Amino acid sequence: MKNKNKDNPNILYYTPEPVDNDRLANLCGPLDENLRQIQAALDIEIVRRGGNFIISGKNAGTGLQIIEDFYAVADKPVMVNDIQLALVEQRAINNNLAAGMPAATLAEAEMTNPVLKTRRSDLRGRTPRQVDYLKAILEHDITFGIGPAGTGKTYLAVACAVDAMERDAISRIILTRPAVEAGERLGFLPGDLAQKVDPYLRPLYDALYDLLGFERTQKCFEKQTIEIAPLAYMRGRTLNHAFIILDEAQNTTPEQMKMFLTRIGFGSKAVITGDITQIDLQRNQKSGLVDALNVLKDVRGIAFSQFTSADVVRHPLVARIVDAYETADKRQRTAKAAADAAPDTSGSGEETVPEPKETSRKKTASKTETK
Repeated sequence: MKNKNKDNPNILYYTPEPVDNDRLANLCGPLDENLRQIQAALDIEIVRRGGNFIISGKNAGTGLQIIEDFYAVADKPVMVNDIQLALVEQRAINNNLAAGMPAATLAEAEMTNPVLKTRRSDLRGRTPRQVDYLKAILEHDITFGIGPAGTGKTYLAVACAVDAMERDAISRIILTRPAVEAGERLGFLPGDLAQKVDPYLRPLYDALYDLLGFERTQKCFEKQTIEIAPLAYMRGRTLNHAFIILDEAQNTTPEQMKMFLTRIGFGSKAVITGDITQIDLQRNQKSGLVDALNVLKDVRGIAFSQFTSADVVRHPLVARIVDAYETADKRQRTAKAAADAAPDTSGSGEETVPEPKETSRKKTASKTETK
């Protein structure tokens, strides 16, 4: 049962029918953790007394809809991950509707969402840009995925690679990444080549373990069905019938990017992911990803997918953090542009330095000489 406050339309009352204590416990989570996630993501307040909910705030209607939807499927415990993914999808829908996208277009995007053959049966694009990204990977041989952290660039690329391997469309998966530290020097790393590169490829490993399972991933490494190829050692190779993923491409140089793109052989796909706002190269080095976006923008057969903070599929705070940094960067660039455009008021002539006044000691000495 749903009711609206007559005096304040931003306050809603909800009592599920019938009230089931087990479903309520599964919905709310331990110590109402799931409700707190909804509150934090939508900036609303949820008060629960038994089976009665009071939802207040500008987005109270959205919060009520999410609570209703999850109560309907709360015959088993609702995980925090499920709540966060639902919030991501809802945020993407609201943003696109606010931007003027018709509801029919959103429904069509959901219906045409590619289905990937992985261990995760619920894997799909959660936002329209993620759906377009998956379609671009499936339809093009080279795809660039550019955007902030947490938008699923790497995870969805690995999912497409696993799907292609499961369907026998490729014979191996090749993972590569530039070995650049994030703002600090770690020095010498012990072990063989794979052990030295492993720390840099850990996000790709995590995605493989999630999509294939630990044991099968290890067997694929032993059979070299999945291969780790350090970017610095790929020169001279021709990669046929492979799915190649270049992660953290913003830390490549233009020479490395050109070398990587020219390794692609027959029957191969390549996905290049990166975030141009997190470049760890030295200040005098140009990013190969930024250079490639300018050089290859008009080349047919190459797809580019741009993500924003609305596509972040992580903790709800991550999207706010990304927005805060983007706002700060824009403010800094605006201030710098204004400072550069300001006229120079110092004048074109040389500054005149006033002569120092005579000290009392010098005056006394001159009087003595006069006498």
